[in-house]
Amino acid sequence: MIACRDRNPWGLTTVLAVAFAFTMGLPRAHAADTPAGRIIENIVPMGTRLRPPQQIVDLMHSRPGKPYDEALIQEDVRRLHATKWFVPGSVEVRTAIQPDGKVIVYLYLSELSSTVQEVVYQGVQHISPNELQNLSGVRKGDPMNPLTNELGRQAILRKYQEDGRYFASVELLEGKTQADTRVVYSVVEGPVVKVTSLQFKGNKFADNGRLKTALATKKQFIGLFGGKFNPMTLDVDRQHIVEYYHGLGFLGVRVSPEVVRSDEPGQIRIVYHIDEGIRYSVSDLQIEGNKSVDTSALKLLTEQKPGDTYDRRLVQGDLLRMRDYYGMRGHAVAVEEKPYEVPGQPGVVSVSYQVQGDRGEPDRVGVVKIEGNTVTKSSVIMNQLNMYPGQILQYPELENARMRLSRLGIFDPQNPPSVEVEANEFDSSIKDIRVRVQETRTGQFMVGGGVNSNAGLSGSIVVNENNFDLFRFPTSWDDIRLGRAWRGAGQSLRIEAVPGTQFQRYSATFTEPRLFDTLYSMTNSAYYFNRNYAEYFENRVGGRFSIGRQLDPLWRTSLTTRVEGVEVNNVPYWAPPSITDDIGWHFLLGFRGGITRDSRDSFLFPTKGSVVDLSVEAVTGDYNFPVGTLEATKFISSDKPGFLSREDGSGKHVLAMRSQVSVAGSNAPVYERFYGGGFRSLRGFSFRGVGPNENNLFTGGTFAFVNTLEYQMPLLANDKLFFVTFLDHGTIENSVEIKNYRVSAGFGFRIAVPALGPLPIALDFAFPLNKAPWDNEQLFSFYVGLFGGPGGSPY
Repeated sequence: MIACRDRNPWGLTTVLAVAFAFTMGLPRAHAADTPAGRIIENIVPMGTRLRPPQQIVDLMHSRPGKPYDEALIQEDVRRLHATKWFVPGSVEVRTAIQPDGKVIVYLYLSELSSTVQEVVYQGVQHISPNELQNLSGVRKGDPMNPLTNELGRQAILRKYQEDGRYFASVELLEGKTQADTRVVYSVVEGPVVKVTSLQFKGNKFADNGRLKTALATKKQFIGLFGGKFNPMTLDVDRQHIVEYYHGLGFLGVRVSPEVVRSDEPGQIRIVYHIDEGIRYSVSDLQIEGNKSVDTSALKLLTEQKPGDTYDRRLVQGDLLRMRDYYGMRGHAVAVEEKPYEVPGQPGVVSVSYQVQGDRGEPDRVGVVKIEGNTVTKSSVIMNQLNMYPGQILQYPELENARMRLSRLGIFDPQNPPSVEVEANEFDSSIKDIRVRVQETRTGQFMVGGGVNSNAGLSGSIVVNENNFDLFRFPTSWDDIRLGRAWRGAGQSLRIEAVPGTQFQRYSATFTEPRLFDTLYSMTNSAYYFNRNYAEYFENRVGGRFSIGRQLDPLWRTSLTTRVEGVEVNNVPYWAPPSITDDIGWHFLLGFRGGITRDSRDSFLFPTKGSVVDLSVEAVTGDYNFPVGTLEATKFISSDKPGFLSREDGSGKHVLAMRSQVSVAGSNAPVYERFYGGGFRSLRGFSFRGVGPNENNLFTGGTFAFVNTLEYQMPLLANDKLFFVTFLDHGTIENSVEIKNYRVSAGFGFRIAVPALGPLPIALDFAFPLNKAPWDNEQLFSFYVGLFGGPGGSPY
């Protein structure tokens, strides 16, 4: 050691200390006199041969001259292991306390004996070299580490299985011992395995179709598309089936997936063996741990009742309602459920709802902190929170506020907004709220199209900005380049061009959702519209100014002013005066008030609730006339599982009833009158093919009374295809009377196409049962998108 002194960076003091340690025996930790907090005199690596000690010490955060910190030492140990220079788990720390109170730290190390000279992947064709290297984590020049090599083998095998090569094998030929110099993986890729069949055995209560909707694994479609098998999904499938059965009360269900090879290479079928067990019922229901809320009040919130079949879905709903009931009163509680089997009563459980964290005193809102909004005004975010300092903290509003912020469409959907209560070290009832947002590009340019039997083919070119700011003018080129100009107020600006085969529409719409930071909204639009009807060609140009207010979750009201110029031309020479009198340009000024109540349980496929829309408009200008419309739709379905629905509550049969009454003044021009026929009107008749008729031309009426009775039932277990049967009836008249009452009946389908998102397709076949001699019939009608009406009701 003395001979090597000039090359030893540790110095004579360290060498003598090491010699003394070996003379007196190995250093050991002192139980009574710990090194914690003592100054580190030196750090001495022991047993290193391939790397100089200083290189090892430089990796550590513990340093000579600093206090000894056990947590920091353990972090240093993890850091040394991460280098892969040492045998996993071999780094050991010992300390020796010196007479002066300082401590020497000794690191006992077992270096890996060799380095990787070559990494070989045999038999690989479908994974790139870079991806293989990332999967294995092994590179040329790394220390030879058999454990790392084995983990790499497992990672490569998982990748093949995720890619559908279920029968792939990966073997580690070399690299199993530290004496090896090469790492060699031998791969047999095998074919991509496709699932040709999904089968269930042992299920008696649940039908196969409904169980398939719970599976993450999908079978091959018509033998050509999809069906790639990933064994990782089998456990997910098992858990989903178990949860489905728990929802039906089968708490002891057992599910075992089995992979069965086919005679054809690369094909398998999966059999799910199910032992349903006993269906449990509830003997009694207890609520425990509640202090600030009376038990009787909480029991009123429960849908799971003693004597009923146990239903995990009802239980989850009960837990949520109890938690929200507390939360709306400022209490952040957790509510858990524990079912206990009743001794001597097989298939019977006692259900206990346990409230945890009920302290009695409600929490209140402290400071609201907003982070991440570099462009968006803080007031836009505050308007969505509905939380102000000093008020009782309503915990369900945290999630509601987060959802409202997400629905604005101005924040990154991959990193959605968060609204959280900050941790409070004093456990104070005053809770600060932290809101984190990450802004995203809010401008959109969209090109699309649509088709329906009422309007033919149409294209769509849309420029849309969801975070517009009318008064944020650019102050520099950077404002434009970085997207700060005209952005940040949460307003929306939409410019749309819709050319089509039967009509054209061009419009610009500006919306302020919170006018002057109040609950009122404002919408302004300017538009140009033309359409070629059989009776005339219409041009319409104008604008609308609307003020709206959401009164509560159900009620909304609005006031609208419209200013329009309307031209009627290209009228047939045989047209009656009721049409020819309105040829040319005309000025209209309308004032409309409306109120809507919407209690539907779904925007697209409602099963219960109703929509009522009432509007009254006074129109002046070249014509003076009133217009009033009342429209109501009611949806009815059974809430009892198994009655006109499946036992799990899905597949509901829905009865929809809709009525619309509209009345206009007798002085209304031809382009403001009512016409019937087509989708959402009287099916079985063509668009505008019902109403008063003169000289074989429809002149429109001033009274409309249209009704629909429609029954919907599911055809597929996944509730993506429905059959409907309907009866449409009503009339369009020249005055408030019924002379020519029309009736039509038919059937159709509602299809949810994943490629179109949630928007459904409607296909209907209708047959007139009672009609006027001049009415135009139409057997088939179809529509893609929201089905019109208040809120887009499809009825």
